[in-house]
Amino acid sequence: MTAFDLDDAGADMTEPGRRTPWRGGPLRTAADSIPPSGLVLLGILSVQLGAGFAKELFAALPPSAVVFLRIAAGALIMGAFARPRLRGLSRGAWAVGIAFGLTLALMNLTFYEALSRLPMGVAVAIEFLGPLGVAVAASRRRIDLLWVALAAAGVTMLAPWTESASVSWAGIGFAAAAGVCWAAYILLSSAAGQRFPGTTGLSFAMIVSALAVAPVGVTTGGADLLQPHLLLIGLGVGLLSSVIPYSLELNALRRMPKHVFGILMSLEPAVAALIGLLILGEVLHVQQWAAILCVVAASLGSTRTARV
Repeated sequence: MTAFDLDDAGADMTEPGRRTPWRGGPLRTAADSIPPSGLVLLGILSVQLGAGFAKELFAALPPSAVVFLRIAAGALIMGAFARPRLRGLSRGAWAVGIAFGLTLALMNLTFYEALSRLPMGVAVAIEFLGPLGVAVAASRRRIDLLWVALAAAGVTMLAPWTESASVSWAGIGFAAAAGVCWAAYILLSSAAGQRFPGTTGLSFAMIVSALAVAPVGVTTGGADLLQPHLLLIGLGVGLLSSVIPYSLELNALRRMPKHVFGILMSLEPAVAALIGLLILGEVLHVQQWAAILCVVAASLGSTRTARV
């Protein structure tokens, strides 16, 4: 899950002249040499690789402890590059920033709980209904009913109507809750972009999120959180899941139309399924692949028709 999961989520943060932590330097030069579509695809790949490595950590740590490692690493890195200024913030900015951070914490907690119970592709496909719902709700076109029906058909095919060791109702419930949080995250991200300069809104939210997750993460993880190799993997998950994709997508959004960005992001559930297959050995049934493709097609359709 990234900083820009829907076209308008970070629009205010990408306006020309806004200061960002990655302006200039060799990383920006290297990114400028890659086509923007390539940057988006690399960002998607980075997010799903991070999720794959996080899922492998579940053998040593509970999901809540992995969430803490991921968010804490991201907060430290983002805070170093875009330290939010607390002095002079209005009450509205404080309220939005705190709500943004708490939503980010809950979104990650529920998604990782889903990830511990479902194959990656299935979890991401269900969670993706959140941004899809925001996109459809913002439109008044009748054709959007088709995309809702297509997405609903996909989720129906994912439900464990027959006994399946890879899919559980609890996992589906957590993934659906993550989707609701994702929808709220999108709306709050836009609001934060209007109240915080540059990328400091996301940094503020990640710090709040880390503080909110710390009690449950530290309690469930215990002394295992101090193991160097687990800390190193957690840092890698934070980089892959937050910092790297955020910087790539921010650069891409400066150089490509937002509706094209939204279309490319619609591929995320399919990429998640492929990463789950290649890294975790999660072999999906034909019906599950068909369901994921239904969600991808619904997202693609809603993004395209919203711009016509």
